[in-house]
Order: sequence, then C-alpha cells, then structure tokens
Amino acid sequence: MLEAIEREPALAERLASDAAASRAAPQIAALLESAAASGWPSAVVGCGTSEHVAMAAAETWNEAWAAAGHRGLAAVPRQALEAALHAWPGTTIGITHEGGSAATIDAMRAAREGGGRVGLITAAANSPAASVAEAVLCTGTPDLSWCHTIAYVTPIVAAALVGAALAGRVMEPSMLRAPLEAGLEARPAAAALAAGLAGSRVIVVAASGADRVAGREIALKIEEASYVPTVFRDLETVLHGHVPSMNVGTSLVVVMTAGPGLERRSARARQLLDAVGRVGVRSGAILAGAAVDAIPAALLPAGRVAVPIPAGLPAPVASLLATAIPLQLTTYELAVALGTNPDALRREQPQYRAAAEAAEG
Repeated sequence: MLEAIEREPALAERLASDAAASRAAPQIAALLESAAASGWPSAVVGCGTSEHVAMAAAETWNEAWAAAGHRGLAAVPRQALEAALHAWPGTTIGITHEGGSAATIDAMRAAREGGGRVGLITAAANSPAASVAEAVLCTGTPDLSWCHTIAYVTPIVAAALVGAALAGRVMEPSMLRAPLEAGLEARPAAAALAAGLAGSRVIVVAASGADRVAGREIALKIEEASYVPTVFRDLETVLHGHVPSMNVGTSLVVVMTAGPGLERRSARARQLLDAVGRVGVRSGAILAGAAVDAIPAALLPAGRVAVPIPAGLPAPVASLLATAIPLQLTTYELAVALGTNPDALRREQPQYRAAAEAAEG
C-alpha cells in the first residue's frame, strides 16, 4: 500500500502525458455530450472505491459542463447494482479498476441493451468490462494491494482529462502531479493524526461538497485497512440527530478544502467540532487550501493534516487530488499503529477469506 501511494504523483503525470489516454478522453467526453439529446444526464457507475471515483467524476464533469456553457448536469453518480436494475437512457460510464466488478458490468450491459451508449475507465484494457464499452480510457497501472490507492487516484486523473476535453481546457501533466507531491510531504502530520485516532471505538467522517468523495473514501479505507468501524455522513447531516450516539471512544474526522461555499461550510464545521468536543469526542481533520485557516487547530485535539492547493486546476479536481494522498497516508499510518495488514483485507484469516469467497461467489 505504501509503495503504491509513493508512486501516485509520477503515475498521475504519466497518465496525463499518455497519448492513448489523450485520445480516449475526448471519446468519453463525446459520449457525455451525446447524452444531452436524450434529456437525461449520463450515469456514472462503480463499486467500492470505484463508486467513490464515479462521484468524483460527476463532480469534475459537471463543473466542466458548466464551464463550457451548458445547462443542467453532465453526469450523476449511481450505485452499480441500482443502475443495473433500472438503466437510464442515454450514456452510462462504468468505472472498475480491474474490469471485473459484476455489478458494474451488469449496469453497463443493461444500459447497452436499452439502447444507451457505454464508456469505461479502467486499468484493464482487455477486461470483461472493456468488451461491453465502445470507448475505453485505460489508466494502465493496477494496484497490488487490495486496499486500493492507485485505483482511486489514477481514474480521478482520467476523469480530469475527460473534463478538460469537455471544457476545451489544456491539462498540464505537472499540474496534476503537484497536489499529490504536496500530499506525500504531509506524511508526518498523517502519522500524528493516525496516532490521535488509534484508540477509537468508532470513527465518524464528515464532509461537504466535493470533499464528500474523500470523506467516503477514507471511511472505506480505514475499515479495510484497520478494521475500525467507520461511517461517513454529510457535514450538515451529523448535526441533525447523530451527536447523541457519540461520546468518549468516538473520533470525528472532518475533510474540508477550499471551494464554493467555504465560509458557510467551515462555520458549520466549527459548530460541529465544538458540539462533539463537549461530549468527549476527539476530533481531527484533513484540510487543504483556504480551509486550513478556517478550522482552528484548538478544535482538533486528534491532529490535522494541512496541505496547499496549487493554482490552475478546476476546483473539484484540486480538492480531490489535494486530499487523496493525505487520506491514504492517514489510513496506512493507522494500520501501522494498530498492527493490522492493510494489503490483505483480512483474507489471511480463514473466516474472513470464507466471507470474501461467499460475497464474491
């Protein structure tokens, strides 16, 4: 897992420079544009980390769609099983790292059988999912750890390339590498935050806007890598009934970056942090850009990871890439602190291996 994280800045730059990806991105963009005639936004589907990337892609493409002067939405993220059960007309874009996720392939097939157009973002160009798609953007590098990290970052970069094609922008490879490099430099802060979370009975993650993608991803990563029960909730949602379940033994992690509505979002975050601190919750945060100054360190006794956001990237892309490596390093360092193996998803233990076989069967 750590080796994969350390490779991500170079992989992002390489993908953005890859000629095949540069040709495929406009093809995926054309599929999104073709959906406008159907009156439906495109559906973006995936499972697990790929479901979170689908959410990231929708955030990225909707910003680019608006920048290009279009009305409405370019894409809406959908859970793959639900999309398979009820396919939308128009376009469906599947995201699956290894190209073998059954629910995602079923959603893509259902869309195609209903007369829709189908695209794919994957690391496996010759996978079963690729056989269903008419346009494939291949990220090229598979994860070797089951606790996926490259599978989160590289398809976000791919989605950024598609967004650039939609908006007619130039996406310089170095621009995509810079926020990931900054994330690597934050490893000591991530280790400190992990130490602050290590005694947690349960962890609650809260975020808003595009940061909800990172919030969902760190909740999944912590459960996969450290086995600590972790839930994601929208920032405003936590304040409406969930605090009574929180007490000593609960930790809260807020994810917040610069972006639309920062003043209001940070004000609500400060209120939440103040509220849960009164019932014994230890809070920490992953912050980027202007959000670093918007959340006082005094409200974050468990620690914080603070990183800059380079100028020049579209707001959703900047937020997603700035938080990607901090959330992954925090997860990794928490696994180290707790003595768990983040790479195996507990499949080295017979009962969990049996559970995985039952689930995948």
